[in-house]
Amino acid sequence: MIKIDLITGFLGAGKTTFIRRYAEYLIKKGWNIGILENDYGAVNVDMMLLQDLEGERCELEMVAGGCHRDCHRRRFKSKLIAMGMSGYDRVLVEPSGIYDTDEFFDVLHEEPLDQWYEIGNVIAIIDAKLEPGLSEEAEYLLASEVANAGCVVMSKSQEASGEEMEATIAHLNHALEAVRCERRFTSGIGGEIQTKDWSKFTDSDFEQFSACGYVNESFQKMSEEDEGFQSVYFMNIRMSREKLCLTVRRILNDDACGYVFRVKGFMRKTEDSVSQGADRTMSELQSDESVWLQLNATRDEIQIRPIPIGQEVLIVIGEHLNEEAIRAHLEAE
Repeated sequence: MIKIDLITGFLGAGKTTFIRRYAEYLIKKGWNIGILENDYGAVNVDMMLLQDLEGERCELEMVAGGCHRDCHRRRFKSKLIAMGMSGYDRVLVEPSGIYDTDEFFDVLHEEPLDQWYEIGNVIAIIDAKLEPGLSEEAEYLLASEVANAGCVVMSKSQEASGEEMEATIAHLNHALEAVRCERRFTSGIGGEIQTKDWSKFTDSDFEQFSACGYVNESFQKMSEEDEGFQSVYFMNIRMSREKLCLTVRRILNDDACGYVFRVKGFMRKTEDSVSQGADRTMSELQSDESVWLQLNATRDEIQIRPIPIGQEVLIVIGEHLNEEAIRAHLEAE
C-alpha cells in the first residue's frame, strides 16, 4: 500500500516551505514521491513554488477548487485514484489553509482508496506567533488541523519569544476545548510540538516527521452553513514593488474588503521596477528572475521576493470578502 501524508496548517503558516524540505529529504532517501496540491481556490499558486522538485523521483499534481465542496471532494478522490497507479512510495498532500481535515480521512476510507492507501502521518504547521482573536470558523479549522496531528511543527520560532510560543500552545488548546476535543498539547521535553528553528533541521528531524503517525481524536463538527471562508483571484495586475506592498497592506486593513487573512500570488515587475539595459531583449528580461515577484502576505508580515517563474495572479483569502472593494484597491491609480 502507498503511504500518504497530510501536511496541514492555517493560512500563511509555511506549509509549502516545510513540504519542500520534507520532500527533498524523502527524495534523497531514494523514494518515489507524488505531491498533491489540494486547494479550494480556483487557481493554485503554491504548486509553482515546488516545480523545481519535479524529476525522476518526484511528480506534482494539483486539485484546484473554484467549485462546490462536494465537487472538490470528487476531484480529490479522482486524482488520488489516478495517482494510486503511478508506483509512488509515498504521496504528500498539501491542502488549503482553510481545509477541514475530515475530508482527508473520509475520502481515504472510501473504496477503492482504502485498498490502495495507508494513512502515514498528519503533520500540522503552526505559526509560532499565532494571531489571537480569530473568528469562530477560523478557530474550528485550527482545531481540525491539529486534533489528529502526529506532530505539530511551529514555523518562525526563531522570531518568537518563549512567552509567544506558550501563548500559541494555549491558543491551540483553547481551540480544541471549543470543539469538545479532549486532546491537549504541552511544550518542552516530551511534548508533541516541535519548536526548533527550521534552518537547524537535520535528517534525524525529518526521519522523526516521516514516522510521527497520527492521532484518532473526535471533535464537534461545524455546520457547513456556518462557513464564511472564500477566495477571490485577480489576473494581470501590474504595479511596482512599492505600490504592491502599500496596496496589499490597505487590503489587509480595510474592513470594507472583508476579513482578509492572506494575499498571495505572483506579479511581473513593471518597467519602472526592472533595470533594462539597451542591449537586453524582452525575452532576456522575461527569463530574468528579477522580473517576477512572489507575494505572500498576512496581517503579521508582507513578503515580496524575486522568483524565476510566475503567473500573473493574486489570490485573496478570508471571510466574507467583498470582491469589488478589493478590486478598487488593486486598480487604484
